[in-house]
Amino acid sequence: MRDKSIGNLVLDTVNYILLALIAAAMLFPFLYVFSVSFSSYKDFLQSDILLVPKTWVMDAYRFILSSPAFPRSLLVTVYVTILGTVVNLFFTSTFAYVLSRPVIGQRVMLFLVLFTMLFSAGMIPTYLVVKETGLLNTIWALILPVAIAPFNLIVMRQFFMGIPSEMNEAARIDGATELQTFWKIILPLSKPALAAFGLFYAVGHWNNYFSAILYLNDPAKWTVQVILRQIVIVNEPTSTLAGGAALMENAPPAETIQMAAILLSILPIILVYPFLQKHFAKGVMLGSVKG
Repeated sequence: MRDKSIGNLVLDTVNYILLALIAAAMLFPFLYVFSVSFSSYKDFLQSDILLVPKTWVMDAYRFILSSPAFPRSLLVTVYVTILGTVVNLFFTSTFAYVLSRPVIGQRVMLFLVLFTMLFSAGMIPTYLVVKETGLLNTIWALILPVAIAPFNLIVMRQFFMGIPSEMNEAARIDGATELQTFWKIILPLSKPALAAFGLFYAVGHWNNYFSAILYLNDPAKWTVQVILRQIVIVNEPTSTLAGGAALMENAPPAETIQMAAILLSILPIILVYPFLQKHFAKGVMLGSVKG
């Protein structure tokens, strides 16, 4: 018994150390980005690894926020994320509810959904569809082609099927229509599912940049991820953000602009998570096997 207790103690200690190292490895990039964004260029050049700013400087943030491009792209991204998430949840929940009910053609519709999980038309056919439907260079090109995620639809269908059928029957006896049953009974019981999938959809919209590059030709409609790509990957922070000669002359070093832009781009979605954490833990267990 004593050996078993010592073995458990050793195992717990190793687990704690391993998890602490993993957490440190994950937090290190965020700490580095934060420190460089608030440091002067002199401190950045003199330090191999800058984890704590020696001199706190806000020049990079002032430059980014004084530029019209980054705040505009941030607003566009917030708009796309909110509108896209609402559209995603609407179509996913309604279609999942239909597939959870005994309706005509259920097997065919379910097969078509599963088929899209295995096969995709590809980038060029999708681009042609977006072009021919008139969505090119519009915000809807970032939303409608991804209105439903098949995997989320299947999991939400299983969640709806797990709700006791007696509730539907009781509502039907009380004279409620199918739409009233869905709106007043099913959806209130589905808050964990809606919160979890809403977070998944919102993060997907927020991080999406490839669709914006393909479908948006107007820089005024670029999302923050496209601006971030121009700043970090293409390495054009000054020309991307500076709209005039005055901004160009007073521009801080490119490295601090890049780090500040990264921090500003991830901050909003991180702030949203605590408000959904209450339902998120329940939502991620949807579709799991019950013992």
